[in-house]
Order: sequence, then structure tokens, then C-alpha cells
Amino acid sequence: MNASLVITLIGTDRPGLVNALAARAAACGANWLESSMAQLAGKFAGIVRLEVAEADAGKLEAALRELEAEGLRLTIERGAAAPVAGTARTTNFTLVGHDRPGIVREISAALARHGASISKLETACENASFSGEPLFRASIEVQLPASVEPAVLKAELETLANELMVDLNLEGESAD
Repeated sequence: MNASLVITLIGTDRPGLVNALAARAAACGANWLESSMAQLAGKFAGIVRLEVAEADAGKLEAALRELEAEGLRLTIERGAAAPVAGTARTTNFTLVGHDRPGIVREISAALARHGASISKLETACENASFSGEPLFRASIEVQLPASVEPAVLKAELETLANELMVDLNLEGESAD
């Protein structure tokens, strides 16, 4: 039986951080399944899911904890089993607009009202090509409960996009 470990990490950015994590994982026989990492304001932050034989999970946790002596802060959690297929639908959307406080709060509140769960959220601010004004971009993957009518959520998100003055692109829906 395998254990799934979810590791969050943050530390001052420097070369070799990912390699230090990957080397310890490999030394314990762990498989690197999923990750999302980024340099943010001089810090390196990420989240990783590793899978390892249950008998080696403690050894892996101890090996990863050694990275804390190198200035990396870690949180290690045991993952749960994946949800049963067919209990939720996946939908993806992107939005782009002039940056301002509150965009993520408003969108996430609308999703929460419908019981939707954000499975992936990626955001960035960048300068617009012509004006140089800051643009906010978000890519969001959402799990919708079977009880939620996608057209109702879509209508609410489109209304909200107009209020926030952002462009919203719903990329469709697929079954889990």
C-alpha cells in the first residue's frame, strides 16, 4: 500500500531547492506525482504530492525535514483518497482585467455560494502590452457538485465579470 504525502514549502529562493527535494524523494523511493512551484518576491514557494510505500513514509518525512536546516519551511500532510468519479463535474475558466483588489474574493465567493470547489487556481499580474497598465490574469479549475446547474453558475459568473470589468472565458465542462 502507498502513502500520498502533500508537502508545502517556502524559503528564500536559491539554485538547487527543487533538486534537494527531488533527491530526498528519490532516495526514499518516492514518486513525484504533482507539483506547482513559483518564485514570488524573492521567495520560492510550492506544493508537491509524492507517493511512497507506506513502510517508507516516515523515512521520507524525516529526510524532507532535513531541508528545514537549510532554511526551507515545510508542512507535510498525508493525503486522502481521491474522490469517487462521477460525483463532480470539472469546468475551467480564465479571466483577464485591469488589476484591482477583490477580484479573487468576488469570484471565489460566487463559486462557494454554489458549492463549487476550486481544484486549481493560477493567477498573475502583468503589464498590458500597449498601456503598461497592470493586468490581472486567472486560470481556474472548479469541481461542480452534481446538483449545480452549470448554466446557472455561468450566468452568475458572467454578471459578476461585467461588474468587475474583466473578460471571462468559460472553457467548457467535462465529466470526472
